Amino acid sequence: MCVALLIASEFMPVSLLTPIAADLHITEGMAGQAISVSGAFAVATSLFIAAIASRLDRRTVLLSLTAVMLASLLLIAIAPSYVALMGARALLGITVGGFWALSTATVMRLVPEGSVPKALGALYAGNAVATAFAAPIGSYFGSLLGWRRVFLALSLLVLVNLVWQWVSLPRLRSETKAHPLHSFGLLRRRNVWLAMAAVMLAFGGAFSTFTYLRPFLEIRTGVQVSQLSLLFLALGVAGFFGTYGASLLVRRHLRRLLAGLPVALGLATLTLLLVGRHIWPVALTLFVWGLLNSAIPVAWSNWLAQGIADDPEAGGGLMVAAIQLAIMIGSAFGGLLFDHVSLAATWIAGAVMLMVGALLVGDARRLFPVRGTPPETRTPLPAKAFPEPGCEP
Repeated sequence: MCVALLIASEFMPVSLLTPIAADLHITEGMAGQAISVSGAFAVATSLFIAAIASRLDRRTVLLSLTAVMLASLLLIAIAPSYVALMGARALLGITVGGFWALSTATVMRLVPEGSVPKALGALYAGNAVATAFAAPIGSYFGSLLGWRRVFLALSLLVLVNLVWQWVSLPRLRSETKAHPLHSFGLLRRRNVWLAMAAVMLAFGGAFSTFTYLRPFLEIRTGVQVSQLSLLFLALGVAGFFGTYGASLLVRRHLRRLLAGLPVALGLATLTLLLVGRHIWPVALTLFVWGLLNSAIPVAWSNWLAQGIADDPEAGGGLMVAAIQLAIMIGSAFGGLLFDHVSLAATWIAGAVMLMVGALLVGDARRLFPVRGTPPETRTPLPAKAFPEPGCEP
């Protein structure tokens, strides 16, 4: 439940971008920065939360993060200005970075070792639910009740979740203390910094366009609110199929997925721009776009288990930081292009970033620490063992 609410809270502005901008008397590009600012705070939190959590009871940390999410949603619902909205979104970024960086390690302590894959699958089912339904529900109820009441309703659900966590979570005292800069040490490895750069380009390219899907569909395609909700639903449902398909392919074709998915997503982005004035081609292309975009986090989570097999927890925090930084930069850069150049420039820039990321990956051999050993021969992590923190739209 917490995962579903967190994903819904982080990306709900995507489906409500136009009414938020109109109500606060700002541009759609400025409203999109509300997503980028949460990414900035998520980056900082994900890098240092392990050191903080190692000195406190994990239950206390998780309850505190959920309380911060509740405060953020309440402040968004009553935000009188753009500055207040950005401040509230910054609070949400703290929860995003902290929760995702700790999620896998927490699950590993809550259940027996043999039950970890199943428990992770249950945890990240919340991600899939929010991905499929948050955007269409947000756009639909936003048109009926107003965007502020949508966030108020979310805050009530988070309150229920906070009480549930308080009742159900056991004490999880820390056993070791981590150094605040431990994750940065991994960047001394060539395969790690190459992978982090490729991750940032892939997620940055995707989010520079995804953040502004609603104005794209309203301006270029001319859809109504009911059609918009259906298109967002199709995008979310595509995410289910993309995640499942990548889970089947990743054991034998991890390198091909790492190299090919950004290229395919870049081509789908450009195709969306070309057919943007016709709703049925847009709907089909958007479904393909959702398939490809949801497969990228699955591939990178499996790389994490192999590329940093000796220190996956620190690597997980580093990857969360890289993804959140990419979301921040991609959303901000896309907004600047949207406001000051054109809508088409936002889409082209996103496709270029994806293509450059694919070039950096190459044949993916450089991303693995042992040269000449096919990654497919190693045991991969279950597809959902690491989160896709705010990266799966």
